Amino acid sequence: MDCIVFRRCVLLGFLLSGVVHGLEITSQGSTSIEKASGESVKLDCQFALAPEDSGPLDIEWSLLASDNQKEDKVIILYSGDRSYEDYYAAMKGRVHFNSADPKNGDGSINLTGLKATDTGTYQCKVKKAPGIRSRKMLLTVMVRPSKPRCFIEGPSQEGKDVMLKCLSNEGTSPLQYTWEKTSDTKLLPASAVLDPMAGTMNVKNASSSASGTYRCTATNRVGTEECVLTLRVSPPPNTAGIIAGAVIGVLLALILIAIILFCCCRARNKKKYEKEISYEIREDVPPPKSRVSTARSFTSVGSQRSSLGSMSPSNLHEYALKPQYDKIPSEEYERPPAMLRHHRQARWQGPT
Repeated sequence: MDCIVFRRCVLLGFLLSGVVHGLEITSQGSTSIEKASGESVKLDCQFALAPEDSGPLDIEWSLLASDNQKEDKVIILYSGDRSYEDYYAAMKGRVHFNSADPKNGDGSINLTGLKATDTGTYQCKVKKAPGIRSRKMLLTVMVRPSKPRCFIEGPSQEGKDVMLKCLSNEGTSPLQYTWEKTSDTKLLPASAVLDPMAGTMNVKNASSSASGTYRCTATNRVGTEECVLTLRVSPPPNTAGIIAGAVIGVLLALILIAIILFCCCRARNKKKYEKEISYEIREDVPPPKSRVSTARSFTSVGSQRSSLGSMSPSNLHEYALKPQYDKIPSEEYERPPAMLRHHRQARWQGPT
């Protein structure tokens, strides 16, 4: 019984030995690759078959699960003497086998138009029964620095601190910034304080000698970009002149306000005087109404006066008994002549 078990163990050992020394991955390149976005990369996977590897050949490339990815993603496959390149939609049209016939021992792939999202661990798995081998590679897709923006923060005056800043909005960390002067002596000011990670250069107590053209270069492991600015350090402003100008401006403003107030007061007093004059005219006694009289009325009155004057006591009684047909009502004294004629005609005609 022990002999039979021993023979079986020996046979199993030979079988395992054949598997181990059959299919092999022969690639010896680096397993960590860094590339810039937009570039292409070759992920190497060379293999060798043994005579005892008689099963069908399968080559499978997959993107292994990461923190943002819950499961492995097959990106390309070779099986049954045919390539399948549309497994992963995010890489459709960008991943291809390096060899037109991978079964000859070249299972490498090419990735084109790299993106930052292509970063991850890739695994090449070669299967040919009874053998199976795999190889892993870490691909890091880095973004080049975008063109930085150079600018000056704060006033550029002598005796003050002048801050030069350089900032790139895109780029894989770590980004480093360097400053250099490209004009005059091409030496940075002695008082300049640099921060290569923040991209700043602080010129302490700036003088006119700090004026000139400066260049900032943003760098990471896959590229560089730069920007240029011109610094002009101006002399300090004339404080006395500013104060004098401010005082003159205030005085002119006060004078203008005084003129406006004077004109307003004068106009108000003039208006008040005109109102008082109009009130005095209205308070005067109005003139008496003129009485409208007619020639006839004066004649009648005159004739009556003459008649009364020529009367004697003997004929006074006779005059009093005589009907007074010619007596004019008192309201007719104030009627105009035209209205008087119409009134008398109506009275003579009587009611119809």
